[in-house]
Amino acid sequence: MALSISRRIARSFGSLSALSLRASPTVAARSFKTSELSGRITGDNLPLAQHFSLSKGGPSFLGFRRFSTRILTPDSNGGAFPSDLLSSKTVLIPECTNGFYEDLVVPVTNFHNEDRGFMVLAGDVFDVPIRKDIIHRVVRWQLAKRQQGTHSTKTISEVSGTGRKPWRQKGTGRARHGTLQGPQFRGGATMHGPKPGSHAFKLNKKVRRLGLKIALSARAAEGKLLVFEDLEVPTHKTKNIVNYVNQMENAKKFLLLDGGPINENLKLATQNLHYVNVLPSIGLNVYSILQHDTLVMSRDAVNRIVEQMHIPINR
Repeated sequence: MALSISRRIARSFGSLSALSLRASPTVAARSFKTSELSGRITGDNLPLAQHFSLSKGGPSFLGFRRFSTRILTPDSNGGAFPSDLLSSKTVLIPECTNGFYEDLVVPVTNFHNEDRGFMVLAGDVFDVPIRKDIIHRVVRWQLAKRQQGTHSTKTISEVSGTGRKPWRQKGTGRARHGTLQGPQFRGGATMHGPKPGSHAFKLNKKVRRLGLKIALSARAAEGKLLVFEDLEVPTHKTKNIVNYVNQMENAKKFLLLDGGPINENLKLATQNLHYVNVLPSIGLNVYSILQHDTLVMSRDAVNRIVEQMHIPINR
C-alpha cells in the first residue's frame, strides 16, 4: 500500500528512475531525497511552497508544489499551455469608470443646441457606485406608498336588508338561519375582506437619498444626463419640443427637470406629448427617472438637487 502511494506521488514529479527510490525493510513508507527534488522544482516561478507528511510516526515525505506567477499569452514560448488554445481577442477596457465619487464635467446647451459652456457635477451625487438592491427597495417603497388603499368590503352589519328571521327555526326541513345578510347568501356580507388602509412602510432617509443618487449616477454613466442653461421655449407650440426630440438618437422618453415652477410655455408645449414629461426639482424621484431613458436638467435644477443632497439628515 505504501509503495503504491509513493509511486503515485512520484509520477507527479517525473519518472521513478529519476527520483531514485530507496527500499528499506524497516520503514513503512518510501522516502525521497529532498536534494534530488529541489533541482526539479526550481525555475523562474516561485520556489518551494508546501510540504506534507505521508507516514505516521515515521519518516516524512516532503512534497513540493510550484506556483506560477507568469502570465500566459499567445506569444508565450516554452509554456505548458498550448498557445493555439488561448484566445486572441482584444480585451476592451473602458476609458472612464464610474462609482469613484469623482466630479464630472458636462457641457451645457439648450433646445437650439447652442454651446453654453460647461458645468461641474458633484461626484458624491452624480458618481456613486451602482447598487440595484437599493433601487429595488426605493421603487417598492414608492409604489407601496402611492397606493390609495381604498379597497373596502361590507361586513354583516353594513349590508342593507331586513333583520327579520327568514323562516321559523324548526319544522320546515331547511337549514336554520337568522338573517339573509350572511356571507352564504347572494348579496350578503364578505367575511375577512379588505378594509381601507395604508400600504406604506418605513424606509430610512439615508436609503431613499442614496437611491436617488444611484439613479442620477446611472443616467450620467450612460450619457443620458443632459444639462441645459434653462428650459425656456420661445412659444407654446408643440413643434418646438418635437423638433428637438427628433434630433436626439436612441432616446424614447424624456424627463425635463426645472429648478423652480414650470414655465407656462413649456407646460403647454409638452402636454400633448406622451413621451415628454416635466417636473420641478422638488418632485424628482427614482421611479420617474427609471421610466424615462433621457434626463434633461436645467442648471438651476442641478444646483438645487446638489444643495438638497448635502443637507444633513436629522436623526
